[in-house]
Amino acid sequence: MNKHVSALQNSFTKKPDNTPNNNDRFEIGPSQLAFDEWEALGVQSPDMEALREYRLGRVREQLRKRDYAGALLFDPLNLRYATDSTNMQLWITHNAARCCFIATEGPVVMFDFHNCQHLSSHLPLITEIRDMSGFFYFTGGQRCEEHADSFAGQIDDLLREHGGGNKRLAMDRMEIVGLRAFDRKGIEVMSDGMAMMETAREIKNENEMNAMRCAVVACEASLKEFENAIVPGISENELWAHLHFGNIKRGGDWIETRILSSGARTNPWMAECGPRIIQEGDMVALDTDLIGVYGYCVDISRCWVAGDKTGTAEQRELFRVAYEHIMEDMEVLKPGLTFREMTFGGNQLAQKYRDLQYGVKYHGIGLCDEYPAIYYPEAWESHGYDGVLVPGMCLCVEAYIGEVGGKEGVKLEEQVLITDTGYELLTHFHHDEKLAG
Repeated sequence: MNKHVSALQNSFTKKPDNTPNNNDRFEIGPSQLAFDEWEALGVQSPDMEALREYRLGRVREQLRKRDYAGALLFDPLNLRYATDSTNMQLWITHNAARCCFIATEGPVVMFDFHNCQHLSSHLPLITEIRDMSGFFYFTGGQRCEEHADSFAGQIDDLLREHGGGNKRLAMDRMEIVGLRAFDRKGIEVMSDGMAMMETAREIKNENEMNAMRCAVVACEASLKEFENAIVPGISENELWAHLHFGNIKRGGDWIETRILSSGARTNPWMAECGPRIIQEGDMVALDTDLIGVYGYCVDISRCWVAGDKTGTAEQRELFRVAYEHIMEDMEVLKPGLTFREMTFGGNQLAQKYRDLQYGVKYHGIGLCDEYPAIYYPEAWESHGYDGVLVPGMCLCVEAYIGEVGGKEGVKLEEQVLITDTGYELLTHFHHDEKLAG
């Protein structure tokens, strides 16, 4: 237990999410704007203390099932899931400057960037915080092997002390020089560490769903501000900035992509926003890919017609096909449905739309896009895999509709929770009446 946390934390009143109401705290989190919006809509905040315990418990449950002595996590999203500790999240994705050792039966030891111990001092589930001696080339240079050997020695000591003779270690990813150092220490690095973490993250309890629902509401408030800024004459880049600003001011984290396009750039799909100036009557299409409050991903896709004109017959037809596609694909969702049934069931796209269809029909979601990925029938043999839906899984249901050589395209997406009897729609942002009407 992080002993020095409790006295200071308990001296403050609590916010609705059971975190200290301390204006000077290092802990990140939602802004007052977000809390006010949730209260106005009757949305329940999560209990963050309970959520942290639940998620760490999920990780240890998987470790016990696999008979592993512990886990070593470098991926910043796995780190956040297991500990709720954050530090330079995007920078850490390409600089292995922090990680966490989680003993199956024992301590949680955070290795963090130099002089950053204070950033996790509010987290009582973290037992100890040490400085990380990085062994990636930017910081380690020609001494990477030396630093990797030193780090491997620390992990070996932890395994010997808390593993009971078991040196089987789950790991999500690591620099190759580190892996070689672990080999020299005789540590048995298991290859399914990322799969283990995806499995742990797969099932959300009601408290975790409260965090995701809060993230959805904050995202949709930001999306409304984005929608209000869609006017002919604005650039795609400036328009996208409204969504980013809305997310950040509510306490969200970042946006994974910049997939916003207009006019002819909507076909084919996947163009990121650029300097193009939006014109009257253009299709404007967005995939949020937004990492919001509490680190939860909100993945909504919507389309609009810029300006005052009603959508053309072609635009409205593209929208109709996309809307029917995701509605039909949602209606089949229920516990016990297999991934293969999801692939071959639901809406069947007309042949003229298949060349440009989206990469997946469904995908899991939590702190980011997660397992599983459910492909279209054409990709079953090359990429498909089976599994089954269970309550507590969250999915995104999506479709892109456009023809090869077509003028524009439409992208739509919704986010759902698998329940005991079917599904709950989590996203409720309206569609543009100029297309839907």
